[in-house]
Amino acid sequence: MACGLSACAIAPKPAVEALPDAAASEGGITRPVARPATLNTTLAARPPAGARTAAQFDTTSTAEKAAAVEAAKDAAASGEGRALGATIASLGDPTQPGLWIKSPLVSAAGKGRVVYPKNGKAVELDLIPLEGPKTAGSRMSLAALRALEAPLTDLTELQVFAN
Repeated sequence: MACGLSACAIAPKPAVEALPDAAASEGGITRPVARPATLNTTLAARPPAGARTAAQFDTTSTAEKAAAVEAAKDAAASGEGRALGATIASLGDPTQPGLWIKSPLVSAAGKGRVVYPKNGKAVELDLIPLEGPKTAGSRMSLAALRALEAPLTDLTELQVFAN
């Protein structure tokens, strides 16, 4: 006798937010939360279809990464931002361009920074909510991991701050 299991039950659910009271009273409908226009994850170029290496998948320019690192330094020096906590991050979807982290520490999409304590490097990026307990891991963009000079195949401990 064969038995099959479906992975559908463990797939993460998208973040949703209730509609205003008038719309919510019409059957309790919920809709996906729109990302703020300031997030840059959709501005970066998608990797080419034949991408095979980290360099080919990482379409964020060196200048964009340098600017994000500099912005994170400035924010840290001025004491800007609210500490959200520590997380363990793995490489997220390498085909999703930009500088971002999806984390259960984040309750609303916005800007922030992460610090990689092993080398002290930090990068400013987009914070994207990820459903799950606060102790669950996070997923980080290829460009952000490379900007931090963190290993792409490790589970990387990070400190997360919201602007």
